[in-house]
Amino acid sequence: MQQSFSSKVGLALRRNLARLEGFFFIMKSLLSERHFIYISAALVGLSTAFAVIILKSFAHNVFRLATYVNGYLKLPYINSILPIVGILLTVWVIKKVLNNQIEKGSSRILVAVAKKGGIMPRKQMYSQIITSSLTVGLGGSAGLESPITITGAAFGSNFARKYKLHKKDRILMLACGVAAGIGAAFNAPIAGVLFAIEVVLADVSITAFIPIMIAAATGALTSTIILDEEILLTFRQRQEFDYHNIIYYIILGVLAGFVSLYHAKMFQKVEGHFSRLKIGGYRKALYGALPLAVLIFLFPTLFGEGYESIRILSSTNPQALLENTLLENVKSKEWILLLFISLTMLIKAVATGLTLASGGNGGNFAPSLFVGSYLGFIVAKFFNLIGISNLPIANFTLVGMAGILSGLFHAPLTAIFLIAEITGGYNLMVPLMLVSSISFAVSKQFETYSMDVKHLANKGDVFTSDKDRNVLSSIDVMEVVVIDIPTVSPLAKADDIVQLLANSKYDHFAVTDDRNRLLGIIDFNIIRGIVFNPFKVKYSTMDELMAPATVIASVEDSVAMIMDKFEEAQTNYLPILKDDRYYGFIYKEKVLEAYREKHREIVIE
Repeated sequence: MQQSFSSKVGLALRRNLARLEGFFFIMKSLLSERHFIYISAALVGLSTAFAVIILKSFAHNVFRLATYVNGYLKLPYINSILPIVGILLTVWVIKKVLNNQIEKGSSRILVAVAKKGGIMPRKQMYSQIITSSLTVGLGGSAGLESPITITGAAFGSNFARKYKLHKKDRILMLACGVAAGIGAAFNAPIAGVLFAIEVVLADVSITAFIPIMIAAATGALTSTIILDEEILLTFRQRQEFDYHNIIYYIILGVLAGFVSLYHAKMFQKVEGHFSRLKIGGYRKALYGALPLAVLIFLFPTLFGEGYESIRILSSTNPQALLENTLLENVKSKEWILLLFISLTMLIKAVATGLTLASGGNGGNFAPSLFVGSYLGFIVAKFFNLIGISNLPIANFTLVGMAGILSGLFHAPLTAIFLIAEITGGYNLMVPLMLVSSISFAVSKQFETYSMDVKHLANKGDVFTSDKDRNVLSSIDVMEVVVIDIPTVSPLAKADDIVQLLANSKYDHFAVTDDRNRLLGIIDFNIIRGIVFNPFKVKYSTMDELMAPATVIASVEDSVAMIMDKFEEAQTNYLPILKDDRYYGFIYKEKVLEAYREKHREIVIE
């Protein structure tokens, strides 16, 4: 009976879904293309907002439970146990439910835009929600915003595919999902719009702003209506900006830039260590989760996203951070509190690295806000304790978040308006602009690419800060390789070469051995003097005809990297290898033709 009831419910849901889809297909046929895009943006924003509500509510309720239990036990035992359980469960879900197929990290959105025409796997619409809720919801020291943006991007991408929208509109819907995710997670629609444009899209025209704004506003409004304010990261207590403190904000900006570099490099070191391990699965999960549990026991604010500790730091009672810790008896000593907060800030990168590298799912958006708030508190508290000034600690705590966010993600506009929106006003706009721009400048000076983009840029996969390279990276190498050019045996005679040149439209050929390994190149322009001299044709050897291939491309290279090799070799063609064997030739002219075509497709109108 129960099975029959569940099957009936499932059938009813499928029928209602089919009717809804049919309704939207009718709307698409009746409405203009632009009006349907507006409605689509609102629907994508609504869907993403509900994903945010599920994730945030689960994480908040687990945090409340852990806080209650730890208050009873007097030490954070449950805080230490839950992250281990969460990471192990995440690994189990990835193995058993998702068949070891999950694309973690918001960089996957950039790859989808740059190389896949905005197409994201359907599995991303639910895999991120499940795995990140287990990891971060149960206390893993990471953030939910990266999974949220991937989920929103997947909603937008697959909505566009379902209703057969053009490639430009598919990328636009993907960006709408990203904007809605940030807007819903922070009740910050302007920051959501700026993040989508500043981080995700390489090129955007003014008309694309409207759908993205609709999606971000829909997401923010939905989460505001349904979620309690205490679940969202909001602040109302702050002091007015005092221009006399400018020098201290400049110091904060410089420090934020260097701390951003430290956080990124430390996180990457932890990830690199785990990538070199010979173990995997549950053993790898335990290898990372156990030291994470120790860190959370010693520094309980590393538990989960850490937003509650940010609120405490900006309040009038930051000593509450030492409650239920080994230092609770000395929480009134301000220098000890400052030392505890400084160590926590530095260790956060390690904790986040352990969480994600051991198999958990999450992102670095929330950790950047965590580290920024701690840095702002440290700067203001330090100068206050030594008696130089009386700085507003709450203001520095908030502005510090913008500094680290800008330095890590190279998104100063997003950082400025995110903090301005979550504080409910723009009184801190001047210090926000100052700290964000200085942090960005310092970070950019030492690191060209943002934290999420660096590993992609190293492989030549995506360059969001360079529009030309971004378009080049969207070209598939296999689409521009010519493979029908005849090859030459190293035993061939000069007469054979002359005959080949006479009967072929090509003026260059690869010389390969019996295992198809590239030995050199025959180029008519180099051997012209031999070809037109019968005596030389008769007596020239292959070594005299063949030129070495000094610059060689690979099918694993990105087109952007191959263009650099064209410049290095000062030539219009390059031989290309596949699995260390000769595969064909790639031509600059053919690449530029593909570039012009892709440029027309990729610019959002």
